[in-house]
Amino acid sequence: MPAGQAPLSDAAGYTVRAVADRLGIPTATLRSWNRRYAIGPTQHRPGRHRLYTASDIAALEQMLSLIRAGASPAGAAAAVTATSPTPALGEWEPLLNAAFALDTRTTSALLTAHLQAYGVVDTWDLLCRPAFAAVVTRQLGGESCIDVEHLLSWSITVALHRHTPAPVPADNHAVVLACTSGETHALPLEALRAGLAERNVGALMLGADVPTDAVAAALTRNDRRPDAVLWSQQESTALTSAVRACHVAGSRIFVGGPGWDSAILPEFAYRLDKLGEAVDRITTPRGS
Repeated sequence: MPAGQAPLSDAAGYTVRAVADRLGIPTATLRSWNRRYAIGPTQHRPGRHRLYTASDIAALEQMLSLIRAGASPAGAAAAVTATSPTPALGEWEPLLNAAFALDTRTTSALLTAHLQAYGVVDTWDLLCRPAFAAVVTRQLGGESCIDVEHLLSWSITVALHRHTPAPVPADNHAVVLACTSGETHALPLEALRAGLAERNVGALMLGADVPTDAVAAALTRNDRRPDAVLWSQQESTALTSAVRACHVAGSRIFVGGPGWDSAILPEFAYRLDKLGEAVDRITTPRGS
């Protein structure tokens, strides 16, 4: 071996140079894919180079095949990651890559696999929310990606509905979910509906931009007086008038979303911060 030349492989695996030569791509490309898409070696020995295993190389070969067929590197990486039978808990980077590639099939597959493996609460908290946070960070950095945000939101909504259809009987609503008047961000309520459905608890989803009198009407259509959850994403839609109207209707009132952070809430309104907490509190009988 010439002086100064790194070994191409050893008993534990293959060096980046060996893999680059085998696949016919630059070592810089392999390092970039490993850094951006987590495609490549995960094992590391102190003081030595990371080594590629045979399964790492097989994933790279699949990725190259998809790229040569017309897929973007991000989309190909997401598709390769999605073939894993059990996704890693909270591994949100492949989901983000698929969303930026506008690859709805892979986005759906990743969401479905995570929901099946870990359930609604962990999928929302550890997969969906970090992916959205990354989108927002890139938006603040000047990147135009509103289309990605909308595609991801739609994909999550569809996956949640497929994973957790309404419990039977469908009219047994323990809670009414509504965005306040003027509020259009309904996705967190979709996650809450799905989390309740996993526990076989029904919810009436009214969705975005619901007038206060419409929420009150839904609460008083029968004698059960279900709970009410009012979501506000921004301060301008945190309507305490809606909270009081729900209280007058005889319901237990919960509020969620950052819009309520600066609001002075009446003592009968309960603030919800995390999805798991929200599911627990709503499923706890009144007076417990």
